[in-house]
Amino acid sequence: MALADGRLPVLPLGADKRPLGNCRDCADLACGGRSNMKTPGPCVCPWPCHGWAAATTNPSVLASRQWGLAWRRARAIGYHPGGAGVTVVDLDNADAVEWARTALPPTTTVETTRGEHWIYSGTVRSVNKVREGVDIKSLMSYARWLGPGTGTMADVPAAVHALVEEKPAARPATRAVTVPAPASSGQCPHRSPVYLERGIAMAEQRITSAESGVHNTVYRTFLAVLSAHGRCGCLTETHIGRLFAAAQAKGESARHCITAWTNASTALGM
Repeated sequence: MALADGRLPVLPLGADKRPLGNCRDCADLACGGRSNMKTPGPCVCPWPCHGWAAATTNPSVLASRQWGLAWRRARAIGYHPGGAGVTVVDLDNADAVEWARTALPPTTTVETTRGEHWIYSGTVRSVNKVREGVDIKSLMSYARWLGPGTGTMADVPAAVHALVEEKPAARPATRAVTVPAPASSGQCPHRSPVYLERGIAMAEQRITSAESGVHNTVYRTFLAVLSAHGRCGCLTETHIGRLFAAAQAKGESARHCITAWTNASTALGM
């Protein structure tokens, strides 16, 4: 709570340093993540339930019964560097630390189990393995909280920007997912297909431009599209496929897309 009060978005981590699901259904990342459960259940959380997107500074969320299930099992605290406006250069071994001491300007430094975290002010794209033993953790990533560290924090140096730019952004391969379009339940109120096309294009843009809270953005966008177009029969599988493709391009799994769509449909009584 003290970290959250200091504007550091936090989340619970397990003994394996991976984020924990914050509700009973998602206890083993059953929704939209790498599940260890044979029969994953749907996620009905009112907020992102796991991973970097779940990190928050909201005290009522952190102290909720929902999150209490995860905090009781947590073995470490994680945080979203990008949400805190910082970049972590994760140095995983002695050679990486030695490289940083010659290639990067001094900044706030935190000791880790095998190396050091060098923390800079400012955000960049997160990229793993920019060189041997070096990961860049900032936007859409998480890091372990290991203390405030020592030293004065410097701005993200040009050398880190260069390392990130050398690595092309990874775009996950999208999977074709077929979800039946909602059946018509009345006369279509839309006078022109332009209205629907504009709505789908805006929904795609909303998902694509999400900087954080991607899980929640996808769900709420699906909810808005179904609310506006789901009952008149004009929404087709092609339109749904476009929304799913936009979500998968942001890193969502095909299963999470289906779950989010189903949950949105259920919430609207469809």
